[in-house]
Order: sequence, then structure tokens, then C-alpha cells
Amino acid sequence: MLERTLGIVKPDGIRRGLIGEILKRIEDSGLRVVALKMKQLTRSEAEGFYYVHREKPFFNDLVDFMTSGPVALFVLEGENAIERYRRLMGATDPKKAEKGTIRSDLAESMQCNTVHGSDGPDTARFEISYFFAATEIVKR
Repeated sequence: MLERTLGIVKPDGIRRGLIGEILKRIEDSGLRVVALKMKQLTRSEAEGFYYVHREKPFFNDLVDFMTSGPVALFVLEGENAIERYRRLMGATDPKKAEKGTIRSDLAESMQCNTVHGSDGPDTARFEISYFFAATEIVKR
């Protein structure tokens, strides 16, 4: 099934100059980038984006981290894009991520895990529309 998903290179990945490496891995996997931009998230934007975690103990640290520097936001498209990108990213904890995944190879820690990806179709729709207008997504 043709799907779209949101991806983010988080502030730690930006600081370490990993945008190109991450996008190359994504494109090499056969997923297509159909929208791309950089943004410095405000506290309000980060809180709104991660609202599902607002009651969790790590929420404020997550918001602080995601507003600590710019992020690269992108929309990916392809067959089973959500599952494929999640597999490419690897487990949230880079120590538990499968070898060869983005997080295993590039992430520094559980918090500084370099990338984000939508976890399901409903989440993907919300996350894409949170950052991208329909007119910003290229039809391929």
C-alpha cells in the first residue's frame, strides 16, 4: 500500500551534520522524499507535536531537546513507507537497535537518537499536516 510518513532529523543529528547521510540511507532504501524543510521549533510547536506524551515524565526533557536547535522535517512516500522507515530507523534505544540501522550507527543515546518517524497511519496523517501544507508536498 502506498503510504506517506513524517521523518525528522533531530537537533543532535543536525549538530553533527547527518542530514545528507540520513537522506541517502532513506533514498537508497527506495523511499521517496516528497517534502523537505528545516525549522527551529518553538516550545509551543514541540509541545503540540508531542502532546500524546504530555503526561509522561520525559515530556519536558523531550520538548527542551527538540527546541535546542533546528530540525530537518521531511515527508516520505512509498509502499508500506511507515513500516519501512521505522525498520530503517531502528529501535528507539540505539543500544537495542539492529546493526546497520540509522540509530544503531548514528545515534548517541536514547534521547539523542537522531531521527523520528511516525508510528502508524493516523499518526502519520497528523504529523505530516502539523508541519506541511498539502501544497508543499510534491506529487510524484
